[in-house]
Amino acid sequence: MQDSKMAIENRTVEVLDDKSALIQRSQDLILSRLQTAIDSRGQFTMALAGGSTPKPLYEALSTLSLPWSKIHIFWGDERYVPATDQDSNQLMARQALLDKIEIPASNIHPMDASSADPAIDAQKHEAELRSFFQLETGFPVLDLILLGMGDDGHTASLFPHTEALMVRDRLITVGNKDGQPRLTFTVPLINQARCVLFIVAGANKRAALKQIFAAQADETHYPARLIQPQGELLWLLDRAAAEEL
Repeated sequence: MQDSKMAIENRTVEVLDDKSALIQRSQDLILSRLQTAIDSRGQFTMALAGGSTPKPLYEALSTLSLPWSKIHIFWGDERYVPATDQDSNQLMARQALLDKIEIPASNIHPMDASSADPAIDAQKHEAELRSFFQLETGFPVLDLILLGMGDDGHTASLFPHTEALMVRDRLITVGNKDGQPRLTFTVPLINQARCVLFIVAGANKRAALKQIFAAQADETHYPARLIQPQGELLWLLDRAAAEEL
């Protein structure tokens, strides 16, 4: 079966045959946006996603000869655990990618979760972002934000019916997953990106995807609907996820 591609409103949706094809296409899109950014602005800023789906993508990127000194790595969200915890998004990315490449330590910008107060750590990371992008007010523009989607329609740590969904005046806020705090990019920060790339795999995502792509649905119940960036919005799905669309 051939891969398929369709435009829905302001989204571009591509359906790939399997997870391997999904990862290869994701890599190709990232490399294209990376080259454009470096040619235009001299650097590439990318926010990574957590979860199991992007891990093979990070492992694939680790084998490539890329201008890592010009690439800056961020995270769209982080569990509120130490950086050495097995649940840490940072740890997963370091093991799959960052520890395997020659990238300056100063180019890696993790969300710190060590103060025992997630609100303080959210403020601190926001200050770090503003310093890096030399921006006192407004929202910085990342070149690419990589996102996944849960079977409940959440993305980053923007979970259904949580206060984080409503935050419009900050870059970083505290998300909540079953009473456990998370640090997360806010909706307006994500929506400033030049490119948002969703990677979604698995039959368990079908019901949520139908609501995300529906003409009308409750954004507070399906938070991924809130992601409408000023730049590109790309959804890559495997056939198992996309079967009912």
